Amino acid sequence: MSSHLYSNIGQLVTNDPALGGGILGVLDDAALLIEDGRVAWVGANSYAPAADQRTDVGGAAVIPGFVDSHSHPIFAGDRANEFAARMAGESYSAGGIRSTVTATRAASDAQLEANLLRLATEFRASGITTFEAKSGYGLTVEDEARALEIAARHTAETTYLGAHVVSPDFAGRADDYVALVTGDMLQAAAPHAKWIDVFCDRGAFDVDQARQILEAGIAAGLQPRIHANQLENIGAIALAVELDCASADHCTHLTHADIDALAGSNTVATLLPGAEFSTRSPYPDARRLIEAGATVAIATDCNPGSSYTTSMPFCIAVAVREMRFTPAEALWAATAGGAKALRRSDVGNLAVGARADFNVLGAPSFIHLAYRPGVNLIKQTIVGGLA
Repeated sequence: MSSHLYSNIGQLVTNDPALGGGILGVLDDAALLIEDGRVAWVGANSYAPAADQRTDVGGAAVIPGFVDSHSHPIFAGDRANEFAARMAGESYSAGGIRSTVTATRAASDAQLEANLLRLATEFRASGITTFEAKSGYGLTVEDEARALEIAARHTAETTYLGAHVVSPDFAGRADDYVALVTGDMLQAAAPHAKWIDVFCDRGAFDVDQARQILEAGIAAGLQPRIHANQLENIGAIALAVELDCASADHCTHLTHADIDALAGSNTVATLLPGAEFSTRSPYPDARRLIEAGATVAIATDCNPGSSYTTSMPFCIAVAVREMRFTPAEALWAATAGGAKALRRSDVGNLAVGARADFNVLGAPSFIHLAYRPGVNLIKQTIVGGLA
């Protein structure tokens, strides 16, 4: 059994209040022992045990690896012109998800995988050690299945999102497309997916359609999550809680009843700061969610249209500056919160037994993630005990 001790940690974030102070379980002047890819011991630097290898981090802060519970990294092309038009205040009718669908369908498997690997490399460089990957840019039986097959080679957290929008091939025939999504497409996608998702919002799928899609996925052995209330409130939160979705994502438009429902449920409210930043849309009311007792996560929403970022530190900085998270709340949401949105207990924390996924920062405190926006403070990323 090989062991590796990381010593002289100025500030260690464990996300286990039993180990240290506050919601982050912070230990000062700490050490961390890794054995066979897992956390074997956590404690004061002065009591650090012997190990086969030893790394002195020189007083740097160490945090759990970020858990990105919402991303769309399987696509081809980009939508830079759409972004520029939006920033100029122009309407842009020729772009949108459908333009990415066209490019994705035309791409080879090798091209899609190369793009996914490029983004996965960026994820890791920003400290993300676990990421979820959605389909949703193929919208045919073959293209949805191949997207998930490619994604499953690189992450265990794969999500079938055939119900992203109604396929352009089914214009004016939404019910026929729902039948495909819950029938042949689901059958082809399910072997490569862990989750099922649906965009329940204006211009996408209504509550009844979303319920039909999610229930079909549950019957096929997939676990539900939902895009909820990004554009307007059409009742998606109540559906998320009713079906025990692991997460309701976006949550831009919420009523008091929605917030109370989330606070009393196992459904995580996953907020996506990059989307509001990139679209100049109103931010969700994170403070109301947090103060009501809802579990909140932060994710990148990496996609080519509305949030083309792979940087979790950027999302943390925006959450603190624009959404009134405290730095501690934002870091917790990007680590332990993301893990809860994926119903994982082995990642997003550095308690004994957790997977040894963590980041050594080029800073003495996690606060610097928000304090120094736009600066790459991820000095080293360890995944499963390996650099």
